[in-house]
Amino acid sequence: MSTKAEIPVQADFTAEVQEWIEAFDQVVFAEGHEQGAELLDALRKRAREAGITAPSELTTPYMNTIPKHEEEPYPGDRDLERRVEALIRWNAMAMVHGQNKKDAGIGGHIATYSSLATLLEVGFNHFFHATYPSQNGGDQPGDFIYFQGHASPGVYARAYLEGRFDDQRLQNFRHELRGEPGLSSYPHPWLMPDFWRFPTVSMGIGPLNAIYQARFMRYLENRNLIEKTPRKVWAFVGDGETGEVDTLGAIPIATREKLDNLIFVVNCNLQRLDGPVSGNKRIIDELEGVFRGAGWNVIKVVWGSDWDKLFERDHTGLLLKRMEECVDGDYQAFKAKGGAYLRQHFFGKYPELLKLVEDMTDDQLAALHRGGHDPAKIFNAYKRAIEHTGSPTVILAKTVKGYGLGSTQARNASHQEKKLTDEGVTAFIKQFDIPIPEEQAKQGKPWRPAQDAPEIVYLQTRRKELGGYMPRREVPALNFKAPELEYFGEWTAGSKGREVSTTMGFVSILRHLLKDPEIGKLIVPIVPDEGRTFGLESAIRQVGIYASEGQKYIPHDSDMLLSYREEKDGQILEEGITEAGSMASFTAAGTAYSNYRLPTIPFYMYYSMFGFQRVGDMIWAFADSRGKGFLMGGTAGRTTMLGEGLQHQDGHSHVLASTVPTCLSYDPAYVYELATILQDGIRRMYQENEQIFYYITMYNEDYAMPAMPEGAKEGIVRGIYKFKAAEKGKATAKAPVAQLFGSGPILNEVVKAQDILAEKYSVQADVWSVTSYNELRRDALTVERWNRLHPAEPEKTPYILTALNGSKGPIIAASDYMKSIPDSLAPWLLDRLVTLGTDGFGRSDNREHLRRHFEVNAESIVAATLSKLARDGKFDAKKAQAAFAELGVDTEKIDAAKA
Repeated sequence: MSTKAEIPVQADFTAEVQEWIEAFDQVVFAEGHEQGAELLDALRKRAREAGITAPSELTTPYMNTIPKHEEEPYPGDRDLERRVEALIRWNAMAMVHGQNKKDAGIGGHIATYSSLATLLEVGFNHFFHATYPSQNGGDQPGDFIYFQGHASPGVYARAYLEGRFDDQRLQNFRHELRGEPGLSSYPHPWLMPDFWRFPTVSMGIGPLNAIYQARFMRYLENRNLIEKTPRKVWAFVGDGETGEVDTLGAIPIATREKLDNLIFVVNCNLQRLDGPVSGNKRIIDELEGVFRGAGWNVIKVVWGSDWDKLFERDHTGLLLKRMEECVDGDYQAFKAKGGAYLRQHFFGKYPELLKLVEDMTDDQLAALHRGGHDPAKIFNAYKRAIEHTGSPTVILAKTVKGYGLGSTQARNASHQEKKLTDEGVTAFIKQFDIPIPEEQAKQGKPWRPAQDAPEIVYLQTRRKELGGYMPRREVPALNFKAPELEYFGEWTAGSKGREVSTTMGFVSILRHLLKDPEIGKLIVPIVPDEGRTFGLESAIRQVGIYASEGQKYIPHDSDMLLSYREEKDGQILEEGITEAGSMASFTAAGTAYSNYRLPTIPFYMYYSMFGFQRVGDMIWAFADSRGKGFLMGGTAGRTTMLGEGLQHQDGHSHVLASTVPTCLSYDPAYVYELATILQDGIRRMYQENEQIFYYITMYNEDYAMPAMPEGAKEGIVRGIYKFKAAEKGKATAKAPVAQLFGSGPILNEVVKAQDILAEKYSVQADVWSVTSYNELRRDALTVERWNRLHPAEPEKTPYILTALNGSKGPIIAASDYMKSIPDSLAPWLLDRLVTLGTDGFGRSDNREHLRRHFEVNAESIVAATLSKLARDGKFDAKKAQAAFAELGVDTEKIDAAKA
């Protein structure tokens, strides 16, 4: 009885559901997908209000996001584009294949580009704009493309077809030292400064930088420093690369900032270097959930057009069911093992699916395309991506690694494939119907048709319509005049007895620069999270923190003079707790002189301890990008930052900075040194266009800042100058003599040591401020090399020896860093040098105890000086030993380096 009553109710509800579906379809088809999405959001909100928990849908069925009936016709000449792509595939393969035949082991990669080729070609032919028209005439920079690094041979091969490289250049792939122009292994702006914009081959670097590049683009637009254009940032990412935390770690930033100028294209060829990315699952499902959960617009391109017919013939949904039963390890095998295997192991599970393909041969089954190899599917995905607004887009494109490479296709070894057999080359030509003369094919050499061939004419026409060739890097002439040193007179004059830190001195200089009518707008202050730690409250009030939507709230401290202020045109980039993200912003700003034709000057302030060691790879990529700017390592030093302990105290960042060829690192003790270095850096980087950048350590220790000594400028910039000479009036003819080196706040300990040595032990010591051991070493190495290569010429003298000319006695060098920093000058200072430093783990305590522990306090410097003089026979050894007790130096305590 009750059952009969329920049936009509269920029928009525089913009919009602159908009405809702029809109404929804009307909205979608009449008004578009955006309105459909808004309607769904409204219904979900209403459901939550009613206490109904709707199931989460972070993943969608394993099929294309854009259904067949919504696709737009492909606008290009498919046949000519296929021929162009085939020629590029050939030349990419011939380049790597040929190099490894004549130079075994030279390397290069074929498999990545073979999976990516169509994804790139659709972009090159229809979407990648090299320029955009300017509102004021001329043009504006176009789209930015972060290429998948291992696909570089394909990008070179396209440039070859365009006539940008000749045959010899192409055949010099990975031959950069043969007396002729070569081609670098991967995208390296340092090695090919007129071609590559972005280094990307270090996994995760490209995606992270792309996100912050898109954000920086909006920053410049909102500050009215560049025109607003439709330009996009495209990042081509390997699915295996998403395992690197840098790739996915910042994707919520793109959503928060509504970066609809950002498009990720994830090349889902299902393989890392050694095997499947996610063999027991499906990487496309995983990434869809991650990106959709982060608020990205997700477009899946899974199956090619030839699968559409099978879907149309399958009225049971069994085909999709079977697809969702398989994992990526299965899909890899389906492509690696051919049509018969696919028939047996995929379709063969269900009789209905076998019947679905009974009219297809094994070869036809093997040829079924994945979406990332189908231009029509890719075109529609790209078109929808560039038209989408309000959030970033990710396109998940399913491809085959090693696509078309015969026995290598989809196999775990495809990444290591560097050359093909003769049979493999023949099969490759047949697979893609490559239009190449038979003799050229036999030789396996690069080939391009005549410039008036239809393929070349088409390729050139498409690029002309899209604004020119890509990739391309240009550096426009910049009419930039750096301020003179006199401009910084307030800081070179000293603090008049007032105690301040070099960090506070820097903030004061920064605020002055921000006010400058000429360069103020170009200054880009960047800080991870502790702007108040660095004393930036006044600067925050002065120019505001950048916020893409402005400030939607009244800050709790709005009634205070230095309240927190966010503005849509704010100048400070306050990034939150992310050194990597901050470094990505620094990279975007530090390369803007080329990418945006705007010489922005970034100052990135951070805890020095968390700088180089945390984002060393990003800093190396910054150098590769020919970036400019100032890394300001705040709260620096192993003993200067009292209380914080092991994880915060920095005694090694200058060691790490020394490894980067274009990084000039300085450790100033006083604000006048800092001002001099900043002035010279702005001049060299932006007026003289040197492609270098600076690492400068700052400290939170307050002390009186002296005025700049006359004639000190050259020494400050080059790395050393005499700060305070010994008081000769107290000296006797036989008085022992020594030279004391100091840098950063430890210079003050050295000055104290100078007084103790003179007053208690009658030792006359000069004090030298060493602003940069690294620059002194580089200069010495340059001079040494010149001398070695020119034995018939008079020897040149390194600056360290020129500066010390006439000085006598041992050299005792003390710094707040590891001993290896001063020790780097040992080849030129020989046995004169004794180094004191802060090797070992930090401790939580005050500066007095920390410096005693690491033996860099004044007393330890005095003891080391007396010990060395005694060893040299210039001071009584027993008196030296007794002095240790007088100075409170514990000769039996544990070595700090091992404590």
